[in-house]
Amino acid sequence: MAVKRIRSPLDAKTVRGLTCGERVLVSGTIVTGRDQVHKYLAEGGDAPIDLSGMVIYHCGPVVVKDARGWKITAAGPTTSMREEPYQAKVIERFRIGAVMGKGGMGPATLAAMQAYGSVYLHVTGGAAQCLARCITAVQEVHLLERFGQPEAMWVLAVQDLPAYVTMDSHGKSLHTAVEEESARNFKLLLEEEA
Repeated sequence: MAVKRIRSPLDAKTVRGLTCGERVLVSGTIVTGRDQVHKYLAEGGDAPIDLSGMVIYHCGPVVVKDARGWKITAAGPTTSMREEPYQAKVIERFRIGAVMGKGGMGPATLAAMQAYGSVYLHVTGGAAQCLARCITAVQEVHLLERFGQPEAMWVLAVQDLPAYVTMDSHGKSLHTAVEEESARNFKLLLEEEA
């Protein structure tokens, strides 16, 4: 399967054109957001930048500052299910184009993706330094004093950040499919043992 190149912020046509199982390379502008940012946004906080169509990356990057400014040295994904209590509301309020992280998300997020046009982009864990090489610049940082470095909202320029579409705007989730298949196989194993 060919790799699709997509640019963030994403337009509605691009989002609706993505389907589960596709490999993508993300370029453009993305923002990070973990627990504190998601809670803040879901509970009515104002976004410091326009999030329409934006890719929001579940990531607490390792950031250093030198004479030239901020530099990301590691940018591995955070387990996305931590944001499940907030993600659907964030998608609804801000119409983000994609959620990026690891491990997938639950039914409330999947329903919001289908209703408002968003996708989940799964990023491989354990490659934080390699992923950081795809970040070409830190454009801005917001909420740093309020939440601290890993929980701040980092606005990043990225080039060819690799990911897989594992939840799409058509209601499909590879995570759910794997869980269901695993449950069926486990049941068969138990029946064979009996």
